[in-house]
Amino acid sequence: MSAPYTFDEFFSSGAHDSVSPFLEKKSRKYATSLKLKSAILSAIFLVIAFVFSFISLPISNLFTLFVFFLSATPALIDSFEDIRNFELNIDILMTLAAFFAVIIGSPIEGALLLVLFDISGSMEDSVTRKARGSLRHLNEITSNISHVIRKDGTSYERATKDVEVETKLLIKVGEIVPLDGKILEGESYVNLVHLTGESLPVSKKTGDDLQAGSLNLDGTLIMQVTKTSQESTLSKMIDLINKAQETKPKLQKLLDRFEKRYATTIIVLFAVFAFGLPLVFSMTFWGYEGSIYRALTFLIAASPCALIIATPTAYLSSIGSCAKNGILLKGGVSLDALAKARAIAFDKTGTLTTGKLRCVHFSKIEGDSKLSDNDALSIANALEMHAKHPVATAICEYAQEQKVEVISHEGFKVIPGHGIESQVELHGKQVPVFIGNKSFIEKKTRLLDGKSFEEAGKLVCFMLLGSNLYLFHFNDELREGMNDLLVSIKKKHHLELYMLTGDHRENAQHFAEKLSLDKVYSELNPEDKLEIVSKLAKEKDLAMVGDGINDAPALMRSHVGISMGKIGSGAAIDASDIVFLHDDIKKLDFLIDKSKMTLRIIKQNLSLALGVIICVTTPALLGFIPLWLAVVLHEGGTLIVGLNSLRLLKK
Repeated sequence: MSAPYTFDEFFSSGAHDSVSPFLEKKSRKYATSLKLKSAILSAIFLVIAFVFSFISLPISNLFTLFVFFLSATPALIDSFEDIRNFELNIDILMTLAAFFAVIIGSPIEGALLLVLFDISGSMEDSVTRKARGSLRHLNEITSNISHVIRKDGTSYERATKDVEVETKLLIKVGEIVPLDGKILEGESYVNLVHLTGESLPVSKKTGDDLQAGSLNLDGTLIMQVTKTSQESTLSKMIDLINKAQETKPKLQKLLDRFEKRYATTIIVLFAVFAFGLPLVFSMTFWGYEGSIYRALTFLIAASPCALIIATPTAYLSSIGSCAKNGILLKGGVSLDALAKARAIAFDKTGTLTTGKLRCVHFSKIEGDSKLSDNDALSIANALEMHAKHPVATAICEYAQEQKVEVISHEGFKVIPGHGIESQVELHGKQVPVFIGNKSFIEKKTRLLDGKSFEEAGKLVCFMLLGSNLYLFHFNDELREGMNDLLVSIKKKHHLELYMLTGDHRENAQHFAEKLSLDKVYSELNPEDKLEIVSKLAKEKDLAMVGDGINDAPALMRSHVGISMGKIGSGAAIDASDIVFLHDDIKKLDFLIDKSKMTLRIIKQNLSLALGVIICVTTPALLGFIPLWLAVVLHEGGTLIVGLNSLRLLKK
């Protein structure tokens, strides 16, 4: 007999079900959908009881007893637990109604209520599980075991949660990548469908980044870990979806509070109608026309099962659908805010454009230093190597093309939205150096006074090295299909579109002419962006789309902030309400459609749920609706609401 698993070994084994020391594999199938199986068996017994009610009453009562044993026992246990915790809810109302049906001589109708309530409950669970399917799918594709490579080239298995940064891992063909990292050796195609929503394989080679959860299709890879399991892309996705599902919109919170008070009110009204009607009208307590029968029918009709699930199932379905499309929402409140938005403000670089800047020109424009352009470029390269910005990347790539050397510097500092500054040793003394936009450099020198170096379609930045001024020119391109996207959004949703950018006016206007924008704000620093977004947000419900650290304050100030997850900064992602995980902004149209459809579905659900309550309760008291029909209408409405919410799962 093999030695038993310790808990740590068990949970790091990567095969939680198949090696479970608590439940054998052959037994697991019986626990799957147990509530639904029990409800179906109860329904069979109910049909038999109903048939025998015309043939043999004792046999009918026996099968009715089986129904109560299967369906009422768990309901009673849950009800006693709720009462012990001083909670009044729908479960207590339904249990009370079922046992009162027996008391008044309608056991089959009470059994019908229990069976339909069981089926409805299992269907609600199924709807919720399906709506949470994206999170369950992400948990399924996580790899609990990593193949760690030793110094001698051999490998051994280790729990993924214990793997540290810079560890080398072996990724075999057909395996899931356990952690984020960079490929050191090998070439292969990987599938990123859970991250991008696209099932097409992506080629990966030495030097490329590899994301956790990617499926390695056809080649062996050796990678170096860059993020721990808690910091990986996949872990962040799971955490964001968890938070999204726990974050409740105002309407849902209101209905949660409403349930307890409503349940108390219904029980009070049931008691009043059951024992008060005979005192006012010439009516008996018992029988099909009696007050207790009518009050019981009222109790079932007035129970708000459909009303309570109307909103959470809709929001969960939308969150799940968006996650499958690579869009992470931090709660249903984000959908509400986006559906109500009347304007969208876009950052330019990295949002409307690709953000992949290319330096096309570098030269000195002012100064008398004998320093060559390549030496000056090496200084710029040394500074920008420490910055994380499209401009910095473009300068470093240009410097590599020119094969310049890297020099040392001191006192490096980033001024978000403006530029960077440091000091370098030049001709035996420390010289200040600044790289940034025009407004930043103008504060340091008067060499730019009255001069314009901007060109349409090109981004510029400057380097001030002592008393010498240098100019960089960059090219940027619109994202593919961006104009069609913005035209579609304006036409379908009647939204005003703005662009906010730190670029000079000529370049901003150049891009604005290619797009269907209502207004352009240029030459903005982070404070300017925040001020403009604050002003616009006061005038109308505003959505903001951005990607950089300088967009973070504006994203937080807007009614709903949307950021890019791949090239976006951590600050922008943290500040936003919605994240396009793979920067596919073309799905913005889909997201707006989904937000508005969610509100429509919720309104439909609430109308149906309230309609059943309003239309059935009064006729029930008047004796026009029998108990069995009230049961069917009540539970049928709940099922329809759940199924209606599932429509939001469609892509």
